[in-house]
Amino acid sequence: MRVLHAVTLHTPDNAFGGPTQVAVNLSKGLRSRGVDARIATLGDGYDGPLPRDIEGVPAWLHQARHVLPRFEVSGITSPALLARARRLVKGADVVHVHLMRDLITLPFALIAQQAGVPVVLQTHGMIDTTEKQVARIVDMLGLKRALRKADGVLYLTEVERDDIQAVIPDTPLPGAHRLVNGVPPQDRRPQRTDGPPTVVFMARVQERKRPEEFIRAIPLVRKEHPDARFILAGPDTGALAGPMMELARELGVGDAVSYVGSVARDEVTDFLRTADVYVLPATYEPFPVSVLESMSVGVPVVVTRFCGQAPDIAEYGAGVVTESDPDRSVDNTALVADGILRLLEPAANERASQAAWQLVQDRFTIDAVVQDLIGVYERVAGQPA
Repeated sequence: MRVLHAVTLHTPDNAFGGPTQVAVNLSKGLRSRGVDARIATLGDGYDGPLPRDIEGVPAWLHQARHVLPRFEVSGITSPALLARARRLVKGADVVHVHLMRDLITLPFALIAQQAGVPVVLQTHGMIDTTEKQVARIVDMLGLKRALRKADGVLYLTEVERDDIQAVIPDTPLPGAHRLVNGVPPQDRRPQRTDGPPTVVFMARVQERKRPEEFIRAIPLVRKEHPDARFILAGPDTGALAGPMMELARELGVGDAVSYVGSVARDEVTDFLRTADVYVLPATYEPFPVSVLESMSVGVPVVVTRFCGQAPDIAEYGAGVVTESDPDRSVDNTALVADGILRLLEPAANERASQAAWQLVQDRFTIDAVVQDLIGVYERVAGQPA
């Protein structure tokens, strides 16, 4: 079976984050099972020629053109890639589109449907109802049609399914199927017995991820662990890394935190193994891969109840789920700090580490996710993979 994954953007520092990494992880898993999976996407931020593969997955990358800069990633496209799109989709048995309201994935979905190729849409929590006028126009011009004509719609949580359904309330979601994110299984990191405690935030540094709460929690944690180290990691897509480091200095903890920028994909698990606790106090995260990657090596996590894995984390005891308020009507900093402090207690950290690792082994390995996805492909294509 030939499968084409269409996703918006790939950059050297993985600035677009989750959707691209999910497409890559799925494609790698599919190829290991004999499925000819390839990727079509935009490339940006490269000094030289665009690569012909992403982590070993054959890929068609075309240079991103920022035609509507005010819309950031939603406003980039490539006339050359779109001109090639019909030929690419007709060479596939299934087109898997990582859909958002943009100028690449939505056209790919519509072109594939017009060509009569089975289309599976995966929205990664990026499609819901909105009052934004431009988004509503996009919905009328093509998004609703793409959803209605899809052969399968993949969602991460029931909340996401309801959000997608609300966009086309008059039509049941076609072939709706829950597909979680998965990561390769890893060895659990050994219990840390020496060195200062290390707490990591690894995600795009932008407002929605709430790096400020991570920084503001540091003085509270340092009262009990004065030698604790804090690492802020990830692409600075919100231009907040500088202000966050300045905030740390204002709080008197500038010496305790460092910003290391993006972590190379092949170094992520080794980087996470150095941590005692991973923190992501984001307002809404459908199913963050970084949380799975942390737990896959046995690093317990502090997340909010708005994280897609929060129920699983709470069930297994794989970390701390806070009741953070998305409207900021209460101070969430103390909740984040309390979660970190609870997980820095050695016995609690070891229990949560084992639970985090076991949770990924039981529910979120890429092998199990790929096997589930192959069943979806076989259903929509009417042929075995």
